[in-house]
Amino acid sequence: MKQEQIQEALVVSELKRILADTLRIDEATIEADSSLINDLGAESLDFLDVVYQLEQTFGIKMARHQVLEHVEELFGEDKAIDEESGELTAGAIAMLRLRFGEDSPDIDEGMDMDDVPKLVTVSSMARAVMDILNTLPETCGECGAAAWKLEGTKILCGNCQAAGTFENGDDLTQAWLKRAQEEHHLF
Repeated sequence: MKQEQIQEALVVSELKRILADTLRIDEATIEADSSLINDLGAESLDFLDVVYQLEQTFGIKMARHQVLEHVEELFGEDKAIDEESGELTAGAIAMLRLRFGEDSPDIDEGMDMDDVPKLVTVSSMARAVMDILNTLPETCGECGAAAWKLEGTKILCGNCQAAGTFENGDDLTQAWLKRAQEEHHLF
């Protein structure tokens, strides 16, 4: 169900606040298309902190694995990353272009797997949060009511106050990959 309580603008605003705090930078310098690594100077440990704070802020569980790891798990080794060169396969390039859509950054043939985290932008991370939030069920799992409300940055049942439940990021990523494979035969 596409929930209506939390708009993407709120997610972007909270993400910018979290990034500014984590990276100790001025929030005003953070743009929607800012690469967390290239433009904002984030490192791998910063990603962990940002993800944790997003989870706490919205009551969700973000993906723990990169999309390339899911490709290798679902479709087999060497399907996303050429083991010898460390470069992305043609299927992985096509998959990333689909995943990033029109906001697709420079995803080129021969791209090294270590360059993939550099593709993560404020807007792509906000979309990942929105994808999870949009898995809110129509009714509360505790009382069955269909009356969600927003309290701060968390979605609660308007009847019993139970927190909304959502699919986790890894499950959503795998489901998306399976659909993309069925439609586009990438791997």
